[in-house]
Amino acid sequence: MATSSNQNCHSPKCQFTTQTHNTTDPQKYPSWYSPQTGIYSSKHPPIHLPKDPSLDVVSFIFSQNHNGVSALTDSTSGYSISYSDLYPLVQSMASGLHQLGISQGDVVLILLPNSIYFPIVFFGVLCLGGIVTTMNPLSTLSEIKKQTLDSNAIFAFTTPNRVEKFNALGIPAIGVPEIVGSDLTQISESDFYKLTFGNPNWVPRPRIHQQDTAAIIYSSGTTGTCKGVVLTHGNFIAMIELFVRFEASQYEHLSTENVYLAVLPMFHIYGLSLFVMGLLSLGSTIVVMRKFDADEMVKAIDRYKVTHFPVVPPLLTAMTTRVKSVRGSVWKSLKQVSCGAAPLSRKCIEDFVQTFPHVDFIQGYGMTESTAVGTRGFNTEKLYNYSSIGLLAPNMEARVVDWVTGSFLPPGRSGELWLRGPAVMKGYLNNLEATAMTIDEDSWLRTGDIVHFDEEGYLHILDRLKEIIKYKGFQIAPAELESVLVSHPDILDAAVTAAKDEEAGEVPMAFVVKRHSSLLSEAAILNYVSKQVAPYKKVRKVVFIQSVPKSAAGKILRRELRSLTSRI
Repeated sequence: MATSSNQNCHSPKCQFTTQTHNTTDPQKYPSWYSPQTGIYSSKHPPIHLPKDPSLDVVSFIFSQNHNGVSALTDSTSGYSISYSDLYPLVQSMASGLHQLGISQGDVVLILLPNSIYFPIVFFGVLCLGGIVTTMNPLSTLSEIKKQTLDSNAIFAFTTPNRVEKFNALGIPAIGVPEIVGSDLTQISESDFYKLTFGNPNWVPRPRIHQQDTAAIIYSSGTTGTCKGVVLTHGNFIAMIELFVRFEASQYEHLSTENVYLAVLPMFHIYGLSLFVMGLLSLGSTIVVMRKFDADEMVKAIDRYKVTHFPVVPPLLTAMTTRVKSVRGSVWKSLKQVSCGAAPLSRKCIEDFVQTFPHVDFIQGYGMTESTAVGTRGFNTEKLYNYSSIGLLAPNMEARVVDWVTGSFLPPGRSGELWLRGPAVMKGYLNNLEATAMTIDEDSWLRTGDIVHFDEEGYLHILDRLKEIIKYKGFQIAPAELESVLVSHPDILDAAVTAAKDEEAGEVPMAFVVKRHSSLLSEAAILNYVSKQVAPYKKVRKVVFIQSVPKSAAGKILRRELRSLTSRI
C-alpha cells in the first residue's frame, strides 16, 4: 500500500484555503491547466484501467487479492457475512435467479433500505448479465409504477410488506427480510432464503462486456426532470479504481483494518459505489445501518470501532450535536469522515473540525452521471483544505465554462463545471435529447454546478446553475446566502430560492428554521444578511418553517420551496 504525508489537524486554528490564481500572466498558469484548451488535468498520475473488453464488474471485484475477514455486518444484530462466504452467496443468488427465468439484459428493481443482503442481490443480477435499477424504499406506488415502466423492470426485490403491491402491478417480487439475525432458521421457509442459500448449482456466465449496461440509476441531472442514468460495467470498474481503490492507496493504514459505517442509502450512487461495490474490493468491513438514528449511530461507532464514516451534511451536523451528550472515548476509533452529495456551509465545517480535531475531514464530488467519480479531498501536513471538494480524480479532466459566453475560464474564475473521463455515463435511458444536452460531441459532461479551481488545484463548489437567482441582471447563488443565514446563532437551518418580482424579475426569499425559544424576526434576519453581502444579494423576504425539505442525500428540495412561494 502506498504511503502519504497525510496528517490530521490537531488545532482549531487550521485555516480554510480560499486562494485564487493570478490569471493576468499566461506564464503563471500551473502545469495542470492549459490556457489553450481550457482543460484542467488531474494532479494525480494516471491509472491504468483493465483493457479486457469482456471483463465484468463482479469478476473484477472478486478478483482483487486482500485479507479481509468480515465483509458485511448488520449494526443491530451483529450478524456478519464473511468474505469467504460472500461470493458463494452471490453465485447462489445468480443460480436462483436463473431458475426463475432472469437472463442477460433483463432489468431487476431493488427497492430496499440498507441491508447486508443488498450487495448479494445486486451482484447476483449482474452475474447473469442482468441490469439493476434501484429506488428509494419510501417511494410511492405511482413512483414505482413509473420507474418500472420506464426501465422495463420484470422482477423486484423489496420489503415483505410490498410484495403484494408489486404483484398487483404484474411484477413478480421477493421480500427481503428486514430483521437480520444469526439464526437463519427464522427465514428458512422464505423465498429469499431459498434463493440465497438453497441454490448451489452454478450456471455458466454469459459473455459480458465492459460496455454492457450494469445499472439504471435515476437522477434529476441538470434539467430537473427524473431520468434513467445508464451506467456500464466499465463505468463501475473505473469508479472502483479511480475513486475507492485510489483513495485507499493514499493512506498508510491497511484497507483490511478499516471499518466503515454504512448509513448512506445504498440505492443512491454515493452509497452504491462505496458500500455495495468499491469497498468490497479492498477487504474492508462494512457495518450496515438499516436507517439513520442518532443514538444507534453512536452505539455502532462505539461497538464496532468504526474508522471511516462517509456522510451527507445532515449526518455531519448530527455528529457535532451528539458530542455534547456522549462520552469522548466513543469517537476515538474514527480516522476519517468524508462528506458529499450536497454543499456544506462554512459554519458546519468549522464546527465539525473544532469538535473532532483528531479526525481527518474531507469533502468529495461526484454525480450519478459520473458514477460518483469527480474529486476527492486530501489534506497534507502543509495544506488543510477543508472547504474544498478536492482534487480531480486520476484520469479525469475538467473545464470551467462561462455559462453566458461559453468561454473557458482559468483558475480563480467561476463557471459551470464540465467533466470528461472513463466514469461518465453511457447516456440517459431512451432520451437522446437529454443526453445530447448533457454530454457534447467531445464527451464532456455538463454538470450544471458552478465551481472554481484555486491555485493549488483544489475545486470549490458555489451552487447549481439552475438554482441561480437573477435579480435585475445580477446573478445570485442561493448557497452563499444560506451560508450567511446559518451562521446566525438563532437559525438552525435555512434555504433560499427565487421569488417572482415584477420590478426585479426575481428576488431572494429565505425559508428559515429558528430555534424554538428564539424571538428572531423577519426584520432582524433581513438586517443581519444585508450587513454581510453586496446590496443586490440581500434577502428580500423571509418565511419561517418547521424544517427544510431535503432529499435522502441531504440536498435541499427547492422545487418544494418554489411551490410554497407561489402560494405566499
